[in-house]
Amino acid sequence: MSTAMPFAADGALLSEVTAAVKTAGVTLRDRYTSHARGVSLDEVVGEIHANDDAVLDVLREPLLRSRPGSQWAEDELAGGALPPGEWWVVDPAEGNINHVHGMEDWAVTATLVRDNLPVLTVVHLPLTGDTYTAVAGGGARLNDRPLKVSAKTDLGAALTGTGQAKPGEDERTFRRIGDSVTAMLINGLVVRVSVPATMQLIHVAAGRMDAFWQFSDVRSGLVAGALLVSEAGGTVTDLAGEPWSTAGRDFLAAAPGIHPSALKVLAPIA
Repeated sequence: MSTAMPFAADGALLSEVTAAVKTAGVTLRDRYTSHARGVSLDEVVGEIHANDDAVLDVLREPLLRSRPGSQWAEDELAGGALPPGEWWVVDPAEGNINHVHGMEDWAVTATLVRDNLPVLTVVHLPLTGDTYTAVAGGGARLNDRPLKVSAKTDLGAALTGTGQAKPGEDERTFRRIGDSVTAMLINGLVVRVSVPATMQLIHVAAGRMDAFWQFSDVRSGLVAGALLVSEAGGTVTDLAGEPWSTAGRDFLAAAPGIHPSALKVLAPIA
């Protein structure tokens, strides 16, 4: 991933964006309970929307103010290419379904996307206080420590992962997920199937996991992890092996020594 603007111009934003995301994280943490909230579908959906609304109230204005002229991608479940220019792609509660069920795999994410490529991202985990950041051309970090992807080269030794991008996807997508998990179980070591995507992609960027793939293009779940993995030395493509952008229909992020063999397994299913 590359960008025409110099690294320094984006890097200067990082502390301001990080502060805004951490402040929003306090709001989401304060709403967290260790027990599930909601029994009926309507109640669960209501809790999810309440989380989103509370965090967006804190996050939207500081981000737009930090980058004059930037625009806001309203629908966090949308996919496909954005119009030219700079866009904030934000998930105010990445892993919202986990949050409302009293589980711990959730975060607040904010990513600046320029001409359909992520150029700056912050992923904050309020329960642990960990913050993952990346700027295009400037590397990826966990707090103050540089991140580096796995050095593995044998898919048979790889820990990989996937998951659905959102509820209610079409049956063909669900069948491809199932077929791909079976194929990777045969060819790899262990497969994790979980949500959200970002919580798996931070593990790929940190070298704890070796690959993550997804058949859907929900951009808010992919842009942060795509930049983190690429800046940590990983390879990020679609399942045809072409460089990934928000216009891509599917997604593979992997350690460079694992990517070719993972692509060989997954491409026929895609």
